Amino acid sequence: MSNDTKFIEGLIAKAPHEKAPEYVKAKLSIKREELIAWLQSQTGEWINADVKVSQQGKWYVQVDQWRADGKHQESKPIPLRETPRDEHFDDFPPF
Repeated sequence: MSNDTKFIEGLIAKAPHEKAPEYVKAKLSIKREELIAWLQSQTGEWINADVKVSQQGKWYVQVDQWRADGKHQESKPIPLRETPRDEHFDDFPPF
């Protein structure tokens, strides 16, 4: 495993607020101009990332550079198959 840790500049992850509902798993902050500049410096169609917690308890976002061939670089997620759409399906939840 490589120690080439790569962070996403302009994207900050934090633990959810203590009063946040259980379904809130992380809080993300985006420094817009910094993130845009970082994204423009990257190659490839996809950038995968993991939200992690350091041993000191600090949350951070790290680029996932794993590839199936064991080499490290930006990886593409596996596209999901599109399921047939029911023409009677309502896109809006019932609440």
